[in-house]
Amino acid sequence: MQKFIKIIGTVAVINIIARLLGFFRDVIIGYQYGTTDTANAIVVAYTLPNFIYLVLGGALTTAFISVYHSSAQDKGLFVRRSFTSVLTTIILLTVMIVLFTDPILQFFFKDLDGESWQMVRQLFLWMMPSTIFLVLATWMSGLLNINGFFTLSSIAVLLYNLLFLVIGVLFTSLTGPVSYGIGAFIAAVVMGGFLYIGVRRTKLYSLKPIYSSSPDVKQMWRLALPIIFGGATLQFYFIMHRLVAAGLESGAISAVNYASKLTGFPQAILMTAVTTVIYPLLSKKQGEGDEKTIRSLYRKGMLYLVALLTPATIIAYFFADPLFRLVFGHGNFTEASIALTVPIFKVFTLSMFFLAANTYVTRFYYAKGNSLIPVIFSLVNVFAVNLLVTYSLIDEFGATAIAYGTVISAATNFIMLACYARWKWRL
Repeated sequence: MQKFIKIIGTVAVINIIARLLGFFRDVIIGYQYGTTDTANAIVVAYTLPNFIYLVLGGALTTAFISVYHSSAQDKGLFVRRSFTSVLTTIILLTVMIVLFTDPILQFFFKDLDGESWQMVRQLFLWMMPSTIFLVLATWMSGLLNINGFFTLSSIAVLLYNLLFLVIGVLFTSLTGPVSYGIGAFIAAVVMGGFLYIGVRRTKLYSLKPIYSSSPDVKQMWRLALPIIFGGATLQFYFIMHRLVAAGLESGAISAVNYASKLTGFPQAILMTAVTTVIYPLLSKKQGEGDEKTIRSLYRKGMLYLVALLTPATIIAYFFADPLFRLVFGHGNFTEASIALTVPIFKVFTLSMFFLAANTYVTRFYYAKGNSLIPVIFSLVNVFAVNLLVTYSLIDEFGATAIAYGTVISAATNFIMLACYARWKWRL
């Protein structure tokens, strides 16, 4: 257990630095563009590429790890076939989305026009191709993690956020906000290349494509599809944030984005570090039938979440105004921007524990090969509870209603997940 904690600590430190760089990028965007249409354009353009990267990349990697541990067939062939399947899928999907850029953007973001439309379109065409490298990087990180090379995958994320930040800031004077699209693309290419070299140097497996199917690859996709839907419903929180905010006052999209990013920062650091290390171990223990260790991990992890996120929530809630001013209150982030964003942030802070706990508990479902139940619970809470609360309160609270919807639906989702896990597996 001490070795396990040490690995989590190392990954956490690297991940903290990486997340700080990514978070600092949002702070800089706030400094440069505040809550203007330009800031909204950057947020909107990154929404769909980031959605696909997190949902598809995360689902395929999670499914790959599960099948890897349970497969009785040749691991080397499974790795090559899986890599080929992921590579082919993400290339075809990205090309198709790029070809239909205009109708896709018009469907999701109807209210954009004029300069905002052109800016979003240009940013999107830079950012969308980065999805190929991000999804492949996620899959390669999973391959490294299940073989104990946790540090490499963490450094790759750090490298990505560093390059995205530096290129975005340095090129702004030359290309304007499009610099963030250029930064996203170059950073993703470098991240993917770094991990590919890492896999080659570890001499674990060949990544030479092999175009043939196998029962293991089919099993990976069968497991991945429900996870994709589950991940999609969770990420739809952020899609719906943009869609609902688009119909509100000017600057609402970026205000909701800044508030949710600051709220998600502490729980994202914790959960990325824990899930990076714990999920491969969980899958292994499940394959060995070691229920005692699985229950122990579950209970200790929940205690850590409560111990770490409860004080973080209290501090963030009661010191919301000075905290937000300290982080974002500079440059073009005016008093009007602060007045718009702080109430949203204050409510969002109440979702910290629930969002982190949902991610954590869901990993136990996946390790046990049950990816359907989390999808059902997510669909109910994201598309029913969340929207019901948001639209019930939006006339009275404006953009803050989006935060209330997230808090209440995240809480009910956690209750459902925890109760079912307790009943089904005595976790």
